[in-house]
Order: sequence, then structure tokens, then C-alpha cells
Amino acid sequence: MDVVLEGHGLRKQFGQVIAVDGLDFEIHKGQIYGFLGPNGAGKTTTLRMIVGIHLPDEGGIRILGTDNPRLVRSRYGYLPEERGLYKKMKVLDLILYFAQLKGLTREEAQKRAFYWLERMDLAHKAEKKCEELSRGMQQKLQWILALVHDPDLLILDEPFSGLDPVFTEVMRGVLLEEKRAGKTVLFSTHVMEEAEQLCDAILLIHKGRKVIDGDLHDVKAQYKPMIFIEYRGDGHIFENMSVVEKIRDYGNQAEIILADNVPPHEFLREIVQHIDVFRFDVRAPSLREIFIRTVGEDHEA
Repeated sequence: MDVVLEGHGLRKQFGQVIAVDGLDFEIHKGQIYGFLGPNGAGKTTTLRMIVGIHLPDEGGIRILGTDNPRLVRSRYGYLPEERGLYKKMKVLDLILYFAQLKGLTREEAQKRAFYWLERMDLAHKAEKKCEELSRGMQQKLQWILALVHDPDLLILDEPFSGLDPVFTEVMRGVLLEEKRAGKTVLFSTHVMEEAEQLCDAILLIHKGRKVIDGDLHDVKAQYKPMIFIEYRGDGHIFENMSVVEKIRDYGNQAEIILADNVPPHEFLREIVQHIDVFRFDVRAPSLREIFIRTVGEDHEA
């Protein structure tokens, strides 16, 4: 597979704070790749180094075949975490301005601008000033600015933050379309479920350092499976079972990790004698669970 983006030994320090500490990653063409981790993990700093806003103190980045992101600005789209628009500009004028900055002719810029305005249900706002848009509409406009020039690589910082559920689903569909068209998507998130639903591969970051990376399925295969139970009865039974290594009991549901070499069917045979079981699933652990298992008490909320 073609390598679209890679970083080696990236380090960035601000004053006494080490924001990124020795990160390595490799992203291939056609992947949806996630930078995951809690707020303050170093995700945004890493993305800003990728697009050239920050320069790394150590290490290097290669993006779309070059060490200089400025040379390939027309080939990537960037959605920053801190959204910002030229509030006095009209919506259509802003899109055309950004599209032409990325190398499109005015004719092609207009064609793509009208396509995305229709797609985002913003065509009726084309002549409005950006400051007249609602917050949700401004979010849609930011997405258009990242997509309008049909980039080979999308770099999105917390792209679903602040979006309503309906528009979130629309944009998930757009990202899948980009992937199917052979484009590459890199996005950061602190919401593990978002990455789990979309990503082919991940980089889990904690305190600026790599914790886990690789193909999502391969990452999950390294960890014990989890049993999900939906039940009615006294959940204290789980706490007294020697075969249970770890339990997270929510009252009507529970997530359980069994001790080594304990078959799930034997565990099920035991518990049905004491509680009513409505659902019993053996699953690969979620990314949230993997993060908790890996980082544990070292995580500072």
C-alpha cells in the first residue's frame, strides 16, 4: 500500500510542557486513520505539525511524498479544532476564495461550491454573511472548506465536535465515500466510539506518547475478549465468582472479563442458575476498554 503520511520520532515542547514525545505513525492510501486519546494527549499538536503550523523540535514528517507540507497544500484538506471563518464574507465568496487558494479555477470552484452547498443544505444561505449563520451552519461551512477542492488527504481535528446527530451521520457517510474513492482520511477524537465505527487503523496517544497503534482488528486481537450481559437479578453473584477477572456492573447490564482458560459457555451455565439472562455476547474489547486496560490509573481525567 502507498504511504500517504508518516511521522518518525516527533517531539514538540512548549515551555516546560512536552506535548508530543517520540511519536511514530504510518498512514496508507485509502485508510481512515484515527488519532485517539483524551483531551491534552497531544493529538492537535501532532496534526498542526503535519500541516506545518508547528515545526517539530525533533523528528520528521513526510506528507504526500514531500517533507514540506506547503508544497502539497492543494492536495490536502484541513479542518482545525478551533473553527474560524471570515465573518463578514458571504458564504459563497468564502468558499470560492478557499477553493481558488487551493488551485481550482474560478469555474471549477463555483461548480464544486454549488455541489457542496446543495449537499450540506446551505444553498439558500449562499449570499448570507458567515456571521449570520447559526453555529451548526458554520460547522457545515467549515466542512465544505476542507472538502471543496477534492483533496487526496483529509486531516480533521475533532471533526464531530458540536455537530447534531443528523449532520454527524451525514458526515460519516461523506468520509466513507472519500475512502471508497481511494482518498485518505486522518481524524483526531477523544470519543473512542467514533473511531471504532469508522477507522481502519488507529494511534492511541497518552501524555504525548504512543500507547498502541496498528490495524484496528489486530489491536483488538491482542486483548482478552469481553462478555456483555443483559440480565435481571442480583448482580452481586459476579463479585463472588473466582472465574471473573474483572467486572463493570451497571445494574441491568454488565461487562465481564473472565480469568484465563475459562470457557464462556461454562460461565453462562453457572450464572443462569442465579439470574435471568436476556442477552449474552462475547465481544472483542472496545477501544474505550483497551484504553482503560492499557493506561489504567495513569490516566488523569
